[in-house]
Amino acid sequence: MHPSVLFLLGLAVVVPVQAQSGSNSRELTFQVSASPAWTDTGLNLQPGDTVTIAAVPAPSASSDSVAKRCDPAGLSDGSTNTSGLPVPEAGPGALIAKLQSDASPILVGARRELHVDKPSHLFLGMNLSGTPACQGGYEVKAQTPSPASEAANPSSTQQTTRGAQLKSQLATAAQVFMSGQFGISKPAANSETATSATGSTATDASAAPTLHISEVPLDAGLRKHLDSLPRRVNDQFSNLGDMVNFVLIGPQQDVQSALAAADWHVADTNNTRAVLNAVLQTYDSKDYLAMPMSTLFLFGRKQDYGYEMAEPIAMVASRHHFRIWKAPFTWNGQEVWCGAGTHDIGFAKDKRNDNVTHKIDPAVDGERDNIGASLQKSNKVKTFSYYLPPNPVQEAKNATGDGYHSDGRLLVIFLQ
Repeated sequence: MHPSVLFLLGLAVVVPVQAQSGSNSRELTFQVSASPAWTDTGLNLQPGDTVTIAAVPAPSASSDSVAKRCDPAGLSDGSTNTSGLPVPEAGPGALIAKLQSDASPILVGARRELHVDKPSHLFLGMNLSGTPACQGGYEVKAQTPSPASEAANPSSTQQTTRGAQLKSQLATAAQVFMSGQFGISKPAANSETATSATGSTATDASAAPTLHISEVPLDAGLRKHLDSLPRRVNDQFSNLGDMVNFVLIGPQQDVQSALAAADWHVADTNNTRAVLNAVLQTYDSKDYLAMPMSTLFLFGRKQDYGYEMAEPIAMVASRHHFRIWKAPFTWNGQEVWCGAGTHDIGFAKDKRNDNVTHKIDPAVDGERDNIGASLQKSNKVKTFSYYLPPNPVQEAKNATGDGYHSDGRLLVIFLQ
């Protein structure tokens, strides 16, 4: 079987055709692992549909016989605290699902029938948080009714489903690129090319929930630390760039757990691995959501982590992303992480070398607040506070020469 290959701005997307089962149903196979936190199946479900989901552990290439293997039914030896898991009443590692990107997760286990009562979109994941309590992934089969048009030609079902999803994603990528480059507005909602994100990305700032900002003044010791922070990051040539616009307070494990729960993806750290990951993931009917980002510096060192969020494939042209650095100080025994977030909206000329680079939305406060809104939605935040440091950044240019503006405030995020 020869997979179809689409090329978008130099990236290859491989689309396999999966076997079907029965004239009135279709059976699709997915690989589910701990990363990414949620696997988008591409399945749109209608009221009255029943989807039967069955999972078995995927073959493992690991030679580590000591580590616990994850079980789709969940580990049940009682040795692990389940209070921080997406579904606390289920065992660690259990197969879970949600029927919208912002819906509450539900337990699937080794096998379950889900009865759909409203238009839905199926996501699959593992009941894990922070450091995984077990290793391995699952091969998951989902059997759903075939629409009448597909029942007449069952061999095209998966190709049609995946093709429709890719068409939507490509249309979104094209629209974002044209908007970012030339100011062309988004198509009307009833246009054939009008699309909505299948993940939890909020590209429209007006759609983001209002942040619940604490009115309690920040501790004087913390304010002193924040006053001492560099206001901007720099590139390898010491050109000043993006502003430091948010701070996370909490241990590394809690930071990683909160960002994973908010559907942020860790960026690949080199282009070679990125190409390999893109090919492997798309071949497995997944979407590549870990596009590399450039290296920037704060406190004299490169970012500790880069995170990004975008609709699949539109990641090429548009993504919400940020870098974080562990601060050289703590507050009340807690680690402090300094972040610089921007929203890529297209491509532009890099004024340092005339190469092509990403173009950012100049209203950078929107990305600062988008990061906060995503974490607020994940229920992993204790409180938010805004803080205006001395000598705030309000008008500047990033390292590639694009201008941006801000109210100069830091968003201080205290994790649970």
